[in-house]
Amino acid sequence: VRLALIGLCLATLAGCQTLGTRGLVESAITTPLTAEAATAIAEDMVGRLTESIAPGSTTIAFEAKDAVFAVALETTLRNWGYGVIIGGKTTDTQAEPLAYVIDTLEGNVLVRIATPKVELTRVYALSAEGSAPASPLSVMSREPVPAS
Repeated sequence: VRLALIGLCLATLAGCQTLGTRGLVESAITTPLTAEAATAIAEDMVGRLTESIAPGSTTIAFEAKDAVFAVALETTLRNWGYGVIIGGKTTDTQAEPLAYVIDTLEGNVLVRIATPKVELTRVYALSAEGSAPASPLSVMSREPVPAS
């Protein structure tokens, strides 16, 4: 009985997240951001994304779920040298799909940017001037680690 109850709870929770392109969660924003905060967050996250996905030869495709953050993300990606496709769905099989989630967490903002290769998560504190990291960056590589 207990195992069945745990299974039911997990199944219910799994239904809360919709999988989008190539197994990524669907982009969502539940916390509105100012342009200054969106720009600061996009610059920080894209700067860290470059450590896992090389700019210059990579095109990133994403759905624009929020005008403020989508503009900041697109601008920052282009400034770092990525090609950008807005709309998420593309016939370019080489494009790297990206999804983002921005949500409230204990008075701060939790931001997650995910691609099939890597997922970056960080908490930010919002202020009148924009935002600042309020936690270490969490990096989850989705690529297999070569055996040594």
